[in-house]
Amino acid sequence: MRNALQIAFLGGIDEIGKNMTCLVYNDDILVVDCGMSFPNEEMPGVDVVIPDITFLKQNQSKVRGIILTHGHEDHIGAVPYILKQLNVPVFGTRLTLMLLDNKLREHRLDNVRLNCIKEGGRLQLGCFQIEALKVSHSIAGALAFAITTPVGVVFFSGDFKIDYTPVDGQLMDFARFAEIGKRGVQLLLMESTNVERKGYTMSERTVGASLDRIFGENPEQRLIVATFASNVHRLQQIIDIAKKYGRKVCFSGRSMINVADAATRIGELKLDPSQVVDVERINRVPDKNLVILSTGSQGEPMSALTRMASGDFNKVHINKNDTIVISASPIPGNEKMVYRVINNLTSLGAKVIYAALAEVHVSGHACQEELKLMHSLLKPRYFIPVHGESRHLIFHKELAKELGMREENIFIPSLGACFELDKRGLKKVNPVPAGSLLVDGLGVGDVGSVVLRDRRHLAEDGMIVLVFGIDEESGQITSGPDVISRGFSSSKESEAFIERAKEVALSSLARYDLKNAGIHDEAKKAICRDVKNYLYKKTKRSPMILPIFVD
Repeated sequence: MRNALQIAFLGGIDEIGKNMTCLVYNDDILVVDCGMSFPNEEMPGVDVVIPDITFLKQNQSKVRGIILTHGHEDHIGAVPYILKQLNVPVFGTRLTLMLLDNKLREHRLDNVRLNCIKEGGRLQLGCFQIEALKVSHSIAGALAFAITTPVGVVFFSGDFKIDYTPVDGQLMDFARFAEIGKRGVQLLLMESTNVERKGYTMSERTVGASLDRIFGENPEQRLIVATFASNVHRLQQIIDIAKKYGRKVCFSGRSMINVADAATRIGELKLDPSQVVDVERINRVPDKNLVILSTGSQGEPMSALTRMASGDFNKVHINKNDTIVISASPIPGNEKMVYRVINNLTSLGAKVIYAALAEVHVSGHACQEELKLMHSLLKPRYFIPVHGESRHLIFHKELAKELGMREENIFIPSLGACFELDKRGLKKVNPVPAGSLLVDGLGVGDVGSVVLRDRRHLAEDGMIVLVFGIDEESGQITSGPDVISRGFSSSKESEAFIERAKEVALSSLARYDLKNAGIHDEAKKAICRDVKNYLYKKTKRSPMILPIFVD
């Protein structure tokens, strides 16, 4: 027995998303969050990115459970994929578990042990005593965790902001945070998303006031509001404002419908069923009496708003009497998609209001003054900034130093980094296996670097298939090559180059005795090499060449 606590980072470091941290003490492992991230432009054909859990699989008998801070994708999105490999209990608040349950059903996982944590509740997993504390965020049911371990208290802030006028009226228990800090926090792990921003994050009620004004200024227009489906507090404000102005509410987009249904069933969303109208019946409702709550605030290709903007959504047709509010800021990397949707909506005659024009969105993450307050309440001995890219983590380190923390007590983690905490202090130790698994429609981890390379190759230069008929007895070419070209070029000049490429391929084959089946692979390699070299010289493009021999 080493009698030391290890903290290992499997995700959420040097990145926004894919959050997963492990606490390890002898034979007990506790996992905090299990998130996913979305692929970038270098990952064609990839659906989601999840943490590599090799470390957990190597120690699966020690894993006591997964505790979830809240229900956003970057904290729960990988759970279905992980539970296919690890059969462990999962803990979260009612809304978090309801959102997760929808995912599990999609993955046909029905034997998962889901356990509800109440805000302010406690539970014991192995040697870890966990206290769940309510925090304000852009989703209901968000938690911070004070985890008592054999070497002291480790505090996870989760994603949070300090909202003195929350929509649900439930303030964070600052007295309890201060009490925990007074008792002693050995290690604080705090999110860093908005650490570069000075001051305070605006209250969610600011958005409500802006939306109320927009409703009042557009009394005859049909209103469409796109926002994150998981932001139940914002949905509640929109529903309440719609009722004030005598408007029916229509939910559009699968995730919007699922979240509204789930949140209503557990009481997180207060909604009169008579106020709701199905998308199939909206044509019967006058524009001035309707608001559509839609997905697509990030310009997602298959979302409801994007389909409306491109004219592909047969239920909702955009016109000059539409006022559309995008109640979200573009996530870094999504800007082009969002502004493409805005341009398309505008070209259809709609008036579009977005964050650059009005206060229709506020962040769910703490700015500098809120981070300072949390540091001051908790007074940690050691600090590790998390949930951010490198610049965020380093900036947060400097913020902690300004508050009087000694530099030697602040540690900047990296993906796979492992730290050890005991009575002597905190130190960095050998890393654990960590990385990313790329998921496409075929399953987990099927997309490796070779597959990605081939996909990029196909996307950039296309593919040419050369089909030869071969008589295996005589080794004679009986037909072909017939050519199938995809993504290369359809110009007449390129067609001429392909015709010449046929001759190059036949010339390559002439050097081989095709009666010997064992020589076929060598002959195919020669075709690939010679045809590719010819086409590159002529076109400066290098398509994938695929020779096929048919008897």
